[in-house]
Amino acid sequence: MTENDSKSCGAEKPWGGRFEQPTDRFVEEFTASVDFDKRLAPYDIQGSIAHARMLQKIGVLTQAERDAIVSGLEQILAEIQREEFSWSVTLEDVHMNIEARLTRLVGEAGKKLHTGRSRNDQVATDIRLWLRDEIGRLLGELGRLQNALLDLAEREADTIMPGFTHLQVAQPITFGHHLMAWFEMLQRDRERLLDCRRRVNVMPLGAAAMAGTSFPIDRAYTAELLGFERPASNSLDAVSDRDFAIEFCACAALIMTHLSRFSEELVLWTSAQFDFLELPDAFCTGSSIMPQKKNPDVPELVRGKTGRVNGHLMGLLTLMKAQPLAYNKDNQEDKEPLFDTVDTLLNSLRAFADMVPHIQAKPDRMRQAASQGFATATDLADYLVRRGVPFRDAHEIVGQAVRLALQQGCDLADLPLDRLQTLSDKIEADVYRILTLEGSVASRAHHGGTAPGQVKKAIEEGRALLRPSKTHGAETK
Repeated sequence: MTENDSKSCGAEKPWGGRFEQPTDRFVEEFTASVDFDKRLAPYDIQGSIAHARMLQKIGVLTQAERDAIVSGLEQILAEIQREEFSWSVTLEDVHMNIEARLTRLVGEAGKKLHTGRSRNDQVATDIRLWLRDEIGRLLGELGRLQNALLDLAEREADTIMPGFTHLQVAQPITFGHHLMAWFEMLQRDRERLLDCRRRVNVMPLGAAAMAGTSFPIDRAYTAELLGFERPASNSLDAVSDRDFAIEFCACAALIMTHLSRFSEELVLWTSAQFDFLELPDAFCTGSSIMPQKKNPDVPELVRGKTGRVNGHLMGLLTLMKAQPLAYNKDNQEDKEPLFDTVDTLLNSLRAFADMVPHIQAKPDRMRQAASQGFATATDLADYLVRRGVPFRDAHEIVGQAVRLALQQGCDLADLPLDRLQTLSDKIEADVYRILTLEGSVASRAHHGGTAPGQVKKAIEEGRALLRPSKTHGAETK
């Protein structure tokens, strides 16, 4: 490669006045971000239109110049949407590509658009505009999944299954109750996303490079045009802050962690060893060598993608940990992990929202599993406590009953009354009502309990949470 070959021969840089030599071609490609930040183009144009209107309001642009700029930007957006726009690595990023095209379209007016701003506050504004919209899309998919869980829980409110601790049978519960536990996880995720979006919805534009601008800009007006809650309060912080991106990735990592736990149970419960559920064929794949296999690939892949999102969170934290104020080129590395986090989370939520309505429970198999492992042992202890036996003594008595049942090879409910009465004279014939699975589940009839009636109340409360209200309707659009 000759020296000339190693140098950029593209268009002159917008900032090239200070430099005597062209940028090395490899450095040009290494430092360019246009290949990935061009997805911000609609938001870059949206921000530029608002900036142009503000500049005309304060007298920097004439009305004719403003109209030409707005018209030119709208034309550029149409070209991008039609995939007719020519992107150039030489122009480095989405901002310079759009500005160069605008200047070719409208002439000198295009060169005035950058007055009172910098790419530093411009990119920070673009990312916030983009992420604000993406959070809205994520909330929509999250809501679809929550509604699917509510529908399935309603269908399975009376279905008895074993509840587990340490992956061992603990107590009988209803499948509807278990589904509502997943709903509660996702509801916390929804609240976190809504709270995160409040901090995303702050406008950096007007901070310029890092110290603000000497022009009498009207930041409140620009913020209003762009739908921001307020302008950022400190120009240094405005251009260098990526807390909002880190916070979002933390929210995303928690959502993926919840989906991963959900996935793990789906993988277990669709196995031949559990056989509690059937996943729809459309969300499973087969084996290239074993014709009998039906693999739960969607849950497995979502479980795997959780590590990817966790990695992006760690990457952004590491990116920011040693940066001095204000903007640094390091921050170019914020976009790809943030973009991929949004894409991964959105696709994972969509896959689950599409799959959950078609999950089929196997009530007989669930009931059979619940009848194993002495799931009603705690109910027997509670029975004894209600008859005046101290809990620790009741615990000991029930342990002896379990040992007796193990010796007999049967469940607690199958032990004869006279054998149970050898353990405690407090046990009477009515004990069998609480030793049944239905009796055990029905007895948990308090708020948050697994009784079918309480599950149905929880479902009603869940639907009310997801129902748009006058105060929160705009937040979930």
